[in-house]
Amino acid sequence: MIMRFHINLLTLFPEMFPGFLGHSLAGRALERGDWAYTCVQIRDFGEGKHQTVDDTPFGGGAGMVMRADVIEKALLSLPNTGRKIYMSPRGKVLNQSLVKELSAEPVLTVLCGRYEGVDQRVLDAQEFEEISIGDYVLSGGEVAALTMMDACIRLLPGVMGNEATPDEESFSSGLLEYPHYTRPAEWNGMGVPDVLKSGNHAEIAKWRHNQSLEITQKRRPDLIKKGS
Repeated sequence: MIMRFHINLLTLFPEMFPGFLGHSLAGRALERGDWAYTCVQIRDFGEGKHQTVDDTPFGGGAGMVMRADVIEKALLSLPNTGRKIYMSPRGKVLNQSLVKELSAEPVLTVLCGRYEGVDQRVLDAQEFEEISIGDYVLSGGEVAALTMMDACIRLLPGVMGNEATPDEESFSSGLLEYPHYTRPAEWNGMGVPDVLKSGNHAEIAKWRHNQSLEITQKRRPDLIKKGS
């Protein structure tokens, strides 16, 4: 059976997957076969009796560095690697445009680093693309990989109930998303904007766009500048 979207994960902690992606919409999509994943335990390719995967850095410094030869052997064990990604705080920051691009790939291979990182030579030799989920440092790449996977999986055809929904969410149009309201119409002395109860879809669309624009100008003016 050919999967729509397959993710290979090179990791020291395969038990962390699928994690929360085994539940809700992503979990049901996994059961249907809309996406699939393969975990490769990097330690299986480690050196010696203790299956060593890391060593001290050349030039000195704190921590350990994952070995290029071990990672490459783990990578080459895969029959199809597709687009290769290394989760790294120094990488290109993940945004909705990149998520759409990645979700269109049939196969991704994601390297989840640990310790102080991985030997640069394997990243260069195997042409890994570095991607970051934000300007902060995590204990390892697994959480970052799960975040990226979640963003991609929800864009796959049939995963979300309303096909129009992804196009209306924050960042899809370059703006933050407008506010949402549901029943009850009155709650704690607060009502719902009249336009949303009017049934006038043109006015509702206009209101939502204006709200998105106003919220973006207040909270993320950088997005306005980027789009201009």
